[in-house]
Parts: sequence; C-alpha cells; structure tokens
Amino acid sequence: MLLIGLTGSIATGKSTVSSLLSSPPYNLPIIDADLLARKVVEPGTTGYNAIVSYFGPTTPDLLVAPGPDMPENGPSGKGRPLNRPALGRRVFGDSPEVRKDRARLNSIVHPAVRKEMALAVLKAYVKGYRAVVLDVPLLFESQLDKYCGTVLVVGVKDPKVQMDRLRARDPHLSAEDAENRVRSQGDVREKAERATDRGEGKGVVVWNDGDKKELEQQVREVFWKGVVEKQSPRWWGWWLWACPPAAVVSALWNYWGNLQVDKRWREKKEAERAKL
Repeated sequence: MLLIGLTGSIATGKSTVSSLLSSPPYNLPIIDADLLARKVVEPGTTGYNAIVSYFGPTTPDLLVAPGPDMPENGPSGKGRPLNRPALGRRVFGDSPEVRKDRARLNSIVHPAVRKEMALAVLKAYVKGYRAVVLDVPLLFESQLDKYCGTVLVVGVKDPKVQMDRLRARDPHLSAEDAENRVRSQGDVREKAERATDRGEGKGVVVWNDGDKKELEQQVREVFWKGVVEKQSPRWWGWWLWACPPAAVVSALWNYWGNLQVDKRWREKKEAERAKL
C-alpha cells in the first residue's frame, strides 16, 4: 500500500486537493491530521486535560464561554470545548515565548495524532486499499514524510495570493494574525523544493495560483500515472496485501531510503548556509 503524504500551507488549496483525492476517480481514504488533532483534544481526553493544565492559568478565554447553549461543564459534562481562536493567538507567531508555547502544544497533540494515524493506516491496509493519503500541514516539520512513499505538495508561487485567500476565508483575522499563521506553517516554496528533491514520482508539486478548474487539471495530470501507477502498480499492491511480511520489509526499506533523502537535504541546506 502506497502512503502518500499531502501537505502545503494554510490557504494554498491542500484541503481542495484532499477532497478531490477522496472522490472519483481516485476514491482514496484520507487520514486528516487536523481532524485527528481535534479528536485528541476533545473534552475529557488526556490531550484536553494537558492543554487546560498548561495554558488555562494564563489564558482566561481558553475555553468556550458558558451560555444558554453551552453548559458550565460542556455538552458532554466533561468540560467546555477549547476556544481555538484564543489558543491560536497563544501559539501563532515568532517570539521566543510563542515558539515555546507552540512547542508545548505540539508535544501534547502530535504523539496522540500519530497513534491515531497509525491505527487508521493499519485499517486501510487490512481493507486492501492500494494507496492512502496522509493529509498533514506540517508533514516535513513533524518528520512524517519519512514514512511516505510519495509526498504531494500543494503550493502557490505568489505569497500575496496566499495572504489574500486566507483573509478572504477568515475575515476576522488581522493582517498581522494572518501573517503569523502563514509563517507558523513554514515557506511552502521550500516545501515544494524539498518534495522535488525526493526524486521523480516520490515528490510531486501542484501549483495553485489559478482557479479550482486549473487545480483539478493539474491533479489529473500528475497524480494517477505520475504517482500511484509508478510507485504502486496494482500487482505490487496486491502482493503486499497478500504477504504482510513483504509489506513490513517494503515499509522498512522505504523508511531507510527516506532517511538518506533527508540527510542529503540537510547537507544541501548546510552547504548553502555556509556560502552566505
């Protein structure tokens, strides 16, 4: 089974591509990191309790305010949901304090999300899917790209397009808030470079500076034949499904190869910085 890492940055069109891949003619299962991240911090979970314990004393509006439709202990009786805009203001930005808070939040959420992802991948394998998509905004930053046979980056070449889309989608964001959110997810153009460095078929970039129709056309052109057919022919998928030990060996071999790719990437960037 081919594990496809789908990534990009906020307001670049990653969610649109994810929706396309879950629909005909692709019909691929999508493991959405954002949805799992919400699941693992629902009231009553270990993640929720850890976030409230760390951020609560210094973030008075961390939880959704009680009201006619929101009981003091929340709809489930396990606590009121997190106030995501308030939490976002604590973790989006570049100051040392904000980076520390973001790192703390990630240390709470990421391990729980990884566990849920692993279970979802296992279920997709048991069901015999030929490929599965990991929809992860911070795929490289969380180092989940090492487990993927292919990485697909959805990006925009013009930063202004990204900012305009974000503020049109979330009009409540100030220009500063929008810029902080974009920066927190890294430069999508560097992610695109990192994907293509993986090699043909193992790293694919879709540029989404145009409209949705153009995006759909690009996905059709590069995805099926350029990714799935090349990296996971039908016979290979059936063989891995029928022989679990072969699937394990294939996964380990892929992981080792990705470690070498990551090593080359880091050496390349160190060499570039040394020239400055």
